[in-house]
Amino acid sequence: MRGPVNIALGAILIGTVLCSYATAQEKRPTAREVIAAIQEHVGVPWKTETVDTFKAGNPDTRVTGIAVTMMATLDVLQRAAANGQNLVITHEPTFYNHLDRPQGMEENDAVWKEKRAFIEKNRLVVWRFHDHWHLRKPDGILAGMVQALGWEKYQSAENPHLFAVPETTLEKLAADVAQRLNTPVLRTVGNPEMKVTRLALSPGSAGFERETQALEMDNVEVLKRKALIVIGHVPSEQAGMEECVRWMKTFVKDVPIEFVTTKQQFWTPAERSGRH
Repeated sequence: MRGPVNIALGAILIGTVLCSYATAQEKRPTAREVIAAIQEHVGVPWKTETVDTFKAGNPDTRVTGIAVTMMATLDVLQRAAANGQNLVITHEPTFYNHLDRPQGMEENDAVWKEKRAFIEKNRLVVWRFHDHWHLRKPDGILAGMVQALGWEKYQSAENPHLFAVPETTLEKLAADVAQRLNTPVLRTVGNPEMKVTRLALSPGSAGFERETQALEMDNVEVLKRKALIVIGHVPSEQAGMEECVRWMKTFVKDVPIEFVTTKQQFWTPAERSGRH
């Protein structure tokens, strides 16, 4: 009798485990349901003309984990897949232009094909969250960057992009920004010893960098009291997507959410020599 009883118990235990697994799977939201929750909570009317759409994968996939990132590079996608995160929410395009429709690349570009193949092989779902995260009040990207820089108490009530900070030098300010944002590659225009008290912060791609640099170089020569710190597109918005994770965790409860950093690709010879 002992043998058959053991077999029967084993069958019951296996059945219970499988049933529990199936129930857990059913409780997990689909990617479409996660995005619907974002649309419900973002606090601004959803636009019909927007880049905030699914870029790859099946929206009805059950979500095992969410990776939120500034830019869904292949490195980010690989780390997400390795961590069991099959929904990737990215602020910037996945396929190299604003609409994620790079002309001719689908047929001719090996990098595009490899990235698309990786997404399909690992059954990832990629969704972009750009327009409405910026439209949110306060702008989600700006809010995250201000928190990362520690400038909340210096922010103007009239214009959230302006700050009145305790007097410091341009050199010290640039060093503090680099340290707080964990980005060693900054470009700075202006006298390093210039006293700084008023700042304007423009995260992301706020204008044309080449023209801005030319203007600020002449500002320095003519006015002597202007300066420019170029942080770079990714590091100037990255903390804003970390803020997105904190926000999403207040209403997405059935699936784990993690911020996945987009690695800094730029380096300088001086920065590398300091490591060796």
